[in-house]
Amino acid sequence: MDITAAGHLLVDETVKDGVREIKEEIGIDLAFEDLVQLGVMEYCVIKDHFIDKELANVFLYKSGNTLDDFTLQVEEVSGIVKAQFSDFAQLWFYEKDEIEMKGFEVNEDGKTLKINKYVNRNDFVPHEMSFYQEVIQKIHEQIRGNSKQW
Repeated sequence: MDITAAGHLLVDETVKDGVREIKEEIGIDLAFEDLVQLGVMEYCVIKDHFIDKELANVFLYKSGNTLDDFTLQVEEVSGIVKAQFSDFAQLWFYEKDEIEMKGFEVNEDGKTLKINKYVNRNDFVPHEMSFYQEVIQKIHEQIRGNSKQW
């Protein structure tokens, strides 16, 4: 699992152009101005003989969408799940070992199946622990600082 709709920018693209990835991957059409910038975060994943160093422009989007509103690009995204933010934070700050996720996935036959399962940190894309914790902290700051907006 991953926590983003994401992609890489081409050399002639700006960060604003990256919004197209949201529409392509999960079918939600929104404007760059709908996003709240959380910052540019560095992360590095080292696995076997592969080193991935990236600068990630990270944004937050307050969605009023239901799970039925998402249309997936199945070559990139196999499902959408949601969890309580407090549970997700507790997972990554080692206060919980697993959390409940609900959503759907598209199987190999293209059929949509409901998901209701418990997951742990090993079920997520292997970003550095600090990446998840920094994203959580920045979301928490947005929620706390803009309680009327959220």
